[in-house]
Amino acid sequence: MNLKTLSTALACALLAFSMLGCGTSNKLQSIQLNAALINGVPASSQSGFVTLQGNGGTIQLQAIGTYSSTKTKDLTNEVTYTVIVDPNYTKDAFGNTLLPPCKSPSCPIPAAPPFTSGTVEYNQTGLITAVEPATCTFVNNNGTFAYVGDYEVTVSFQGITSQPVFVPVASSTGPTGSCNGS
Repeated sequence: MNLKTLSTALACALLAFSMLGCGTSNKLQSIQLNAALINGVPASSQSGFVTLQGNGGTIQLQAIGTYSSTKTKDLTNEVTYTVIVDPNYTKDAFGNTLLPPCKSPSCPIPAAPPFTSGTVEYNQTGLITAVEPATCTFVNNNGTFAYVGDYEVTVSFQGITSQPVFVPVASSTGPTGSCNGS
């Protein structure tokens, strides 16, 4: 084997080994789900739950992916959103079972009462909206408001699922005259 052939073989082997590492150094590790805007205003703090306030109120969620290279990327428009009634908190302040959420643009279902789904509408860009029927998921417990019902939101992408964000609803007046989850 001559020097030129050896150099070419060595260069090819080096290229092959370097290509094996491609893609593995930038694998999605986790997704952090946050509220970016609440009723159009930047969210100032997070504590695992964000109140959906006012009928027609909105929460714009943001999904940030962290990769093995430690780089981050906004995945908000790439992830799949899943919204369910939180199985641990299923009632509103009136004692009614929360309706299943619905995906826009067909929300609420049907368009007029009696509704089979509604209260919370979501879309593929992470916008959560309070729709009919309006409700209150907070109760006044000796001057302190506590939620008794909420929706649980997660996102998934490339086999990774985010932590849940819990969304109590304050889109109507509660049974004691107020619904204040803030």
